[in-house]
Amino acid sequence: MTDKAAPHQRRVRYAGTHPKRFEDKYKELDPSHHADELQKVMNRGQTPAGMHRSICVSEILAILQPQPGEVALDATLGFGGHAQEILPRLLPGGRLFGVDVDPIELPRTEARLRSLGFPESALVVRRINFAEIATLLPETGGGFDVVLADLGVSSMQIDNPARGFSFKADGPLDLRLDPTKGQSASELLQTVTRQRLRDLLTDHADEPFATPLAAALQGQYIETTTQLAEMVRQTLSATFKRSMPGEERQAETKKVLQRTFQALRIEVNDEFGVLDRFLGLLPTCLKPGGRVAILSFHSGEDRRVKKAFQTGERSGIYASVAPDPIRASFDERRANPRSSSVKLRWAIRAPTA
Repeated sequence: MTDKAAPHQRRVRYAGTHPKRFEDKYKELDPSHHADELQKVMNRGQTPAGMHRSICVSEILAILQPQPGEVALDATLGFGGHAQEILPRLLPGGRLFGVDVDPIELPRTEARLRSLGFPESALVVRRINFAEIATLLPETGGGFDVVLADLGVSSMQIDNPARGFSFKADGPLDLRLDPTKGQSASELLQTVTRQRLRDLLTDHADEPFATPLAAALQGQYIETTTQLAEMVRQTLSATFKRSMPGEERQAETKKVLQRTFQALRIEVNDEFGVLDRFLGLLPTCLKPGGRVAILSFHSGEDRRVKKAFQTGERSGIYASVAPDPIRASFDERRANPRSSSVKLRWAIRAPTA
């Protein structure tokens, strides 16, 4: 009697070089299995889906100069790439407080940093808004020697369709950094007035087509990112001059989509209000001689940082501030296009008299 033949098993289908599902592209979830593929993408000057690449790391370390025994704050922990470089320089004896509002990415980042060997005594993680940093002061023993704030949205947030941050993939029109609080972008569009929508498109993103966009989008029930993107495209199609070349029209449409999503994200997260409160609290949270570095990614953020630092220098709060913003190097911009718009500013708290 012959053995029964083993049942036929279909081979696992190859997903191809351009998988559609985000889970198949999100290499940060398991980078050890995708090392070669990640390197190929980065060699092309692109950022792999779901992978965050920290910006201006060497410049930030040169500005902040973290020393053993000092107390540092990463006010926007995100992926933890900057924190990973700062932490070893604080040891022995130092601590880094890492805060973020994102309830989805924060546990992943803490687990990643703990796996690198950073214990509770060296790394303190809190889920709070960075406008609440004063609540950490009782734990610091007198304030922070080093403060970093990276105001950019992380690649993990942008690339994940479920978060609704990008028009490039279909997902719920949400845009909240903390999806448990406040109203989503979809809810905002239903309730905002036309004038307010026009103003926030102008104020948050310098959008030249704010008036027709506000007229088209205000009061609409738009559930997904792709629905919003299509409505923006339809509005622009009726607005653009017929004589505009196709390539120019396509490039301008992409910019308008980016600005529209940026403006809505800033509004639903009150990003400018949060930044203003953070900048107002910052001097009282820095020790004498403390150093702060802030990365901003658009003009609205950079104007606020520049003004706060210059006002602080004139009043004697800061001993010195960056005379001009520092930009990512040519090599970094080529390797990581998402660094192209960054502006880095710094300030040093004045010593006590």
